[in-house]
Amino acid sequence: MMKKPKLVLCIDRDNDLYEKAGISGPIIGREANLNAAIKLGTSDPAEVDTNAIFKAISIFDRLSSAEHNVQVATLTGSSELGYAADEAISEQLDRILSEFPCDSCIFVSDGASDESILPIIQSRLKIDSVEVLVMRQAQELEKTYFVLLEKLKEPYYARMLFGVPAVLLILIVLSSVLNWGWQVPTAIVAVYLLLKAFGIEEMAIKLLSSFKFSVEKISLVLYLPAFFLMAVSFWSGYQSFIVASSIPSLNGAKIVAMALRSFLLLFPSSVLLLIAGKVIDLLNEKKSIEIIKFGLYAVFTVLFWLVFTSGANWVVNDSAPYVSFADLVLILISSAVIGFASINILQEIRRKVVMRMKLSGKEVLSSGGNYLGKILGVDTKRWALAVKSPLGQKFMVAIDSIEKVGDKVIVSH
Repeated sequence: MMKKPKLVLCIDRDNDLYEKAGISGPIIGREANLNAAIKLGTSDPAEVDTNAIFKAISIFDRLSSAEHNVQVATLTGSSELGYAADEAISEQLDRILSEFPCDSCIFVSDGASDESILPIIQSRLKIDSVEVLVMRQAQELEKTYFVLLEKLKEPYYARMLFGVPAVLLILIVLSSVLNWGWQVPTAIVAVYLLLKAFGIEEMAIKLLSSFKFSVEKISLVLYLPAFFLMAVSFWSGYQSFIVASSIPSLNGAKIVAMALRSFLLLFPSSVLLLIAGKVIDLLNEKKSIEIIKFGLYAVFTVLFWLVFTSGANWVVNDSAPYVSFADLVLILISSAVIGFASINILQEIRRKVVMRMKLSGKEVLSSGGNYLGKILGVDTKRWALAVKSPLGQKFMVAIDSIEKVGDKVIVSH
């Protein structure tokens, strides 16, 4: 009597199979996995993924002889790791399960680096066993080595370990050439670490990564002058700082305020041009839900300019329009009210846009790449999506948590 279907699963998260042997995943079946392992082992004899695939084949053979209904498969991620790798693995696993429906699997891991994918597998399958392949070294030493090696490939850790020291060295050289002293590079690195501590750096990187620059897109016509204005803004602010610093009667607050005021003359315009270019791209791609998000960015760019320019004018107060403290407070309160109203208005528009979309049947992924399930429909009373998980459980996902709508729906979950 054949037992319940079972999957022996091996994962090459950094996609060495493709990078070194030209083999794309998913790799399904004993013969295909054996050929892939041999080809990978031939191209790089030291590659541990080869042994992980052999281990998966060995488990497959043992279960087959015990009359299990079993299949073996290897999934490949991406050399970029992170979300790109997890998304590729999620899609391949869905494809395998559509061809070989099963409820459980045996996960073969080559160390700690692949174990980070466990939540994605567990969202679709029950894991009966995790077989960790350990080579002929101390287990903890091997795990430490692979964790460090894999982490250094990720942009986040690469920026910290290599990027920050590199920028600091460049700033020290520039400071020496331009006679800035050690204070300027120290201040720049300190500001960067402060932004990182409050998560602003990651938010900025995520936002900038959404802009795609291509000569084939109309948005490039707006992006080019935007970067030019941005460069001029920084130069203007720096020049104003130098001039103000040479005036003995000015204190530190007024020097910074004058530099900020010069910087803000053109910088908001450059940001608005970038946003306009992105909106043009989204209109061409018919991604209306993301346009609303960038509309909110535009509103807050204007409010940012209004508040900080008014604050700088209040500190300096050397020419009209003169800003009193009462004026500044009124501007702050008005900006807060406008910001709050803008969020609520655009959120309401966003909800109505989602309501008009045909979302039923679409797959839902978290922003981390985890498969959550398929959309059954939209609950208009709760402003939420009704989602059915792979195990048949039904749950609600707030419409406000939707980040992107395409072939799949990405939510912050």
